[in-house]
Amino acid sequence: MNRILKIAFLSLLLLLFAVPAQASGDVVVGAARPDQYLPILKGKRVALLSNHTGTVGDKHILDLMLENGVNVTTLFSPEHGFRGTADAGEHVNSSVDAATGIPIASLYDGKRRGPAPEVIDSIDIIVCDIQDVGLRYYTYYCTMLELMNSASQHGKEFLVLDRPNPNGMYVDGPILDMKYSSGVGRLPIPIVHGMTLGELAKMIVGEGWLKDNEKGLTLHVVPCLNYTHATRYELPVAPSPNLRTMHSIYLYPATCYFEGTPVSLGRGTDAPFEIYGHPDYKGSDFSFTPRSVPGAKNPPLKDQLCYGVDLRGLSDEDIIAKGVDLSYVIDAYNRTGLGDKFFTKFFELLVGRGDIRGMIMEGRSADEIKATWADDVKSFRKQRAPYLLYAE
Repeated sequence: MNRILKIAFLSLLLLLFAVPAQASGDVVVGAARPDQYLPILKGKRVALLSNHTGTVGDKHILDLMLENGVNVTTLFSPEHGFRGTADAGEHVNSSVDAATGIPIASLYDGKRRGPAPEVIDSIDIIVCDIQDVGLRYYTYYCTMLELMNSASQHGKEFLVLDRPNPNGMYVDGPILDMKYSSGVGRLPIPIVHGMTLGELAKMIVGEGWLKDNEKGLTLHVVPCLNYTHATRYELPVAPSPNLRTMHSIYLYPATCYFEGTPVSLGRGTDAPFEIYGHPDYKGSDFSFTPRSVPGAKNPPLKDQLCYGVDLRGLSDEDIIAKGVDLSYVIDAYNRTGLGDKFFTKFFELLVGRGDIRGMIMEGRSADEIKATWADDVKSFRKQRAPYLLYAE
C-alpha cells in the first residue's frame, strides 16, 4: 500500500509541475513584464515610441503604463503613424492622441530626423515598444536609432521592451554598403539580420554606431520570455498596412525589391508582397489590377491590368529556406523586356550594393548572386553573437 501511495503521490507531483511548464511555453513579450520596467520608469518623464503593434493581449502599452501611474508626457510615431494607418512613405504630421490627450511628435513628417530639442529636453527616458519584422529596409529600427542618437546626445535613458522577430530564424543578404545609406538602410547589417530590436539596440551601442555617445547611453532591454531564434512567432497584429499575413512577412525579403522597379508587388490588391506583375509581363494568365485602397492610396500601376505571378501557393517553409531570393526580380526583368528602364535608383538602396543590378542584367542566376554575400552572412553572424539575448 505504501508503494502504491508513493507512486500516486509522485504522479500527482508530475502532473502539477507539468501544467505550469506547458503554459509557460507561450512567448511573453517585454511589454507584458511590468515588474521589470515599472521600477525603471518610476518618477521619470517618459516618451513612448510605439504604434498599433504595441499591445499586450487586448491592451495597448500606453494604457498599461498610464494604469500603472507612469508619467507618459510624449508619444513618438514612426512610419505609418501612431495608429498604423498611413501609407508607406507617407509623411505623418505631429498631433495629439485623441484617447489620452498626450502630444504625438511625428518622426516621419519629412522635416527632421529625431525629435525637436524642446521635446527631448522635456523627458527623462525614451521607451521603445514596437513590432519589427527583421529587415534592414523596414524603417522601425531606423526610427529607434534616431531616438537612441538623441538620447545619447542629451543624456537621456533608453528602454526597449523587446518583441520577437518573425524573420529571426536566419541571416541572409549583403551587408549594407554605407555609400547607399538612406531612410531604408541605416546600419552596416545584412538585409535579414535575424535580431530583435533589443538585440539590435545592444549592438548599436556595442559597435559604436551611435553618432555621439560621449555621455554613454544608459540602455535597458526587457527581453522576451520563452523565445529563441528558432521560434516560429506569429504576429498578433499586422505590423503595417501592406504586411497583412505571415506569408507576406516571410516573402518580404524576396519581393520588396520590386519597389525599385516599375513592377507592382500587389499594393492596392488583397495580396501585397504575395504577387507581382506588370502590363508588359509575358507568358502568364494570372492577372490583377491595383486600386486605390486604405494603406495604398496611390499604388504603382493603379487601375492598370497587370500580368504576373501569384506566390500565395508557396509553403512558408520553402520561402524561409530561400530567404533573400532574387529569382522573382530576375523573372520579371526577363519577362517584361524593359531593359535599362527596369531598375530605379531605389533598387540599390533596398538591396544595399551597387553591383547586383549589373549581375541581373548580365544573366546571373539568383543562386550565383546569393553566393556573393555568403562571406557577409558568415562575418555578421560572428559580429552579432555577443549581443544576442536568445539562443539560436
